[in-house]
Parts: sequence; C-alpha cells; structure tokens
Amino acid sequence: MIARFLRRGDGRRRAIETLHLRINAASRQPALYTALGVPDGVEGRFECLILHVILVLRRLNRLPPPAADVAQDLVNAVFLQLDASLRELGVGDFGVPKRMKKLGAAFYGRASGYDAALDAGDVAALRTALSRNVLGSDAPQAAAGLAAYVTAADRALAQADLDALLGAGPGFPGADGFATPAPDER
Repeated sequence: MIARFLRRGDGRRRAIETLHLRINAASRQPALYTALGVPDGVEGRFECLILHVILVLRRLNRLPPPAADVAQDLVNAVFLQLDASLRELGVGDFGVPKRMKKLGAAFYGRASGYDAALDAGDVAALRTALSRNVLGSDAPQAAAGLAAYVTAADRALAQADLDALLGAGPGFPGADGFATPAPDER
C-alpha cells in the first residue's frame, strides 16, 4: 500500500481524504459531547477535530518514510477544510488569513502541549491542557474522562503501522466507555 501511496497522485489524494474523513468521524462521536463534556458548538468541534488529528500525527511522526509525507498531506487537508469552514460561516476573504493564522497557532500550541503531557505520562498536565483547551474549563478534574480517552487512543494508535492507518484507518476507542460518573453517582 505504501508504494501505491507514493506513486499515484490521485490515489494519494484519496488515501488522505479517507484518513481525514475517518478522523472527522472519530471526532464527532456523540459520547465525546454527551458523556465527556466537549461543548457541542463550532469551537468544541474544532477542538475535538484537532485533538484527533494531533493524535494521528503523533503516530505518523514516529513511523518511517513516507509517513512524514502522509502527515504533511493530512495537515494540509485539515487546514483546507478549516479554511472552507470559515468561509461557510461567513468570514470574508480579508478575514480568513488572519483567522487561519490564529487557528494554526492554536493547533501547533495544542500539539506541543498534548505531546509533552503524553510523552511524559503526565496525566495531570494532560487533564489541565484538555480542560482548558477542549472543555473551556479551569477544573482539570472535569477532563478526567477525556484524558483517559486520549491516553487510550494514543496507546491504540501506537500499535498501528502506516498501512493500517491508511487502510483500516486510525483505531480510536469508543468514547462512551470513558465517562466519569458525577460525584453523586459514585
């Protein structure tokens, strides 16, 4: 499959589109919003999408070539989608570049923070980052379930090679299994 990915431009484009669609689907699991507290709005969906993209990029960045090419193509596809989404939301031609710059800074800042926390196995730092960025909360404990989901997703993705990512797609766990019961339900 990897050789096919490198050879054909149309096949390569289709492989990236399929990977991107699978990441989008994972980021739209209803339980992320209903059970794990991700706000179901434009910002929450953006945060959830880039969280899933970052998790896949973490894996791609640890694989041998041509995984780096796949990673770059995926980032390009995601930012093209974000550009189109801004335009659909009515942001004018002059405002899109400014917003894209902010989205890019947010993306790379979050990638750095999540990578550092996951690499160090620092659950507290991961909860803090997810609470602030994804949930819009100052209470790290609110992100306990989401942090458990992210950690499990990262572990699952660590088992995938490039053929698996491009073939079957990224193996994200079901988000509904990570809900943290409310204090009165424990």
